[in-house]
Amino acid sequence: MKVAAILVIQLIASTALADDWPQWRGPRRDGVWRESGIVREFDKPRLELEWRTAIGPGYAGPAVAGGRVFVTDRQKDSNTERVLCLDEATGRLLWKHEYPCVYRGVDYPSGPRATPSVSEGKVYSVGTMGHLFCLDVRDGKPIWSKDYAKDYATEIPTWGVASAPLIDGEQLIALVGGANGATVVSFNKDTGKEIWRALSADDMGYCPPVIFEAGGTRQLILWLPERIVSLDPKTGKVYWEQPFHSNMGNCIMTPVFDGRRLFISTFFNGPIMLRLASDRPTADVMWRGTSESEINTDKVHCLMSSPIMKDGYLYAVDSYGALRCLDAETGNRIWETYQATGNDRWWNAFLIRQGDRTFLANEQGELIIARLSPKGYEEISRAKLIEPTSRVRRRDMVWSHPAFADKHVFARNDREIVCASLAARVGSSPVR
Repeated sequence: MKVAAILVIQLIASTALADDWPQWRGPRRDGVWRESGIVREFDKPRLELEWRTAIGPGYAGPAVAGGRVFVTDRQKDSNTERVLCLDEATGRLLWKHEYPCVYRGVDYPSGPRATPSVSEGKVYSVGTMGHLFCLDVRDGKPIWSKDYAKDYATEIPTWGVASAPLIDGEQLIALVGGANGATVVSFNKDTGKEIWRALSADDMGYCPPVIFEAGGTRQLILWLPERIVSLDPKTGKVYWEQPFHSNMGNCIMTPVFDGRRLFISTFFNGPIMLRLASDRPTADVMWRGTSESEINTDKVHCLMSSPIMKDGYLYAVDSYGALRCLDAETGNRIWETYQATGNDRWWNAFLIRQGDRTFLANEQGELIIARLSPKGYEEISRAKLIEPTSRVRRRDMVWSHPAFADKHVFARNDREIVCASLAARVGSSPVR
């Protein structure tokens, strides 16, 4: 009887705090996986897949919500992009929305870049050439749509439109990059009606918008190639701006905030750390990098991997793959390692906090469980999740962020999307 009771308690504990992953970097857009009952270490060198489904190429990671998986791809032969909806339990295709999309002047033209956003029965996707759709999650039928180039005179940047739209209340806030003060636009998420527009910029960049609470107010943070801007998310009014140049419009990583400090870093020009005031919406520079070289880097020069900032320390992947720990207050480097990644240009790993550990999804298709602390990098376990399929320089890689939902991981490459359980085991079976 006592054994049965213990098993029931374990089952309840392991199934608590189940989460969807409805947008870029998770429920709060902060790269934190808050589910409990997750495996402590892998028991095999390769994760056992529950399902795999063939899809076309793309860099956009999946979103998972309401028992469904949403992912985008490109069909090069027909010059189309697609939004796909799969059953979360089986990977079976439930519906697809396909639309014509000819790529013009886009480098790395594999497919769409931006993770879909899901909310209240609707899924929002934006493609490489700026096609924004609001679709019904039940059947994929369009509810409303925008074409950035036609509707806002957007000049599509070198690497395509990559910024995932942000849902905030009744709004869908999107980095549109349009003319006439429409760099960022707020739409009514149900109707597509424009609520407000803000800012002018020669280049929109690639960084998704985020909202943080600081200075007694909610602040919408936009990182553009020439500056960092804080807006009132309700009106688009500017709170503050900080000049910060990024060569080639290379602003990609998502800004991270620890309640006091806001960190941003770019491949060529390095990092900047801002201190946000506690009593009003303003910001001051704490420190910044001194190197303009992606080879001889100072502090850390991030590309597409968003860092982790916790307990006064910053953990981030540098331009040539080094995972580094910095003192968040000073920017001084504490340690670095190549153990999780490799040593070559643009080498990447996505960092996801989960309890007292970090899951690292590297571009070789491995999933690593590690502890990151000022004392160093402590690897607990690693397993193969998915094959790298895209050729970059002298290596094959995966450059799409996985989703973590319902105690599972969902990952894609240019050929398929896969699902594997990461649930802690009760007895001999994983708990879902």
